[in-house]
Amino acid sequence: MGILLWIIAVALVIYGIFTLISGSILLGIVLIIIGLAVGPGGWTIFNRRGTRA
Repeated sequence: MGILLWIIAVALVIYGIFTLISGSILLGIVLIIIGLAVGPGGWTIFNRRGTRA
């Protein structure tokens, strides 16, 4: 599960960076924030009460 979350998070952040470069600043920032929220290494929305495992 952790590897799948990591892959999704990386894809979202990379897509967010490309979106920022192409000119859509708000969508790029939102995608990067969602990527950071889903990633297993940092703050994740799937952990209980934001605790780290």
